[in-house]
Amino acid sequence: MPSDFKPMLAVGPGAYEIRIHIMGEWRVIYVAKMQDTIYVLHTFQKKTQKTSKHDRYRQIIKEITNGKNN
Repeated sequence: MPSDFKPMLAVGPGAYEIRIHIMGEWRVIYVAKMQDTIYVLHTFQKKTQKTSKHDRYRQIIKEITNGKNN
């Protein structure tokens, strides 16, 4: 695992946030517990202290788990 990460329990099981501190603050939100596959849900440069809403990520996870991987 990366040195600066945290589970995203509000998003869903297996979802994590990686924090990258190179040339600014960057975030990668991903899910890695589905059939040996890593799904990158979102990558972005963090410009404020504001926290994004997790509904978007939950919907993506729902589509992944109910869709092509069953």
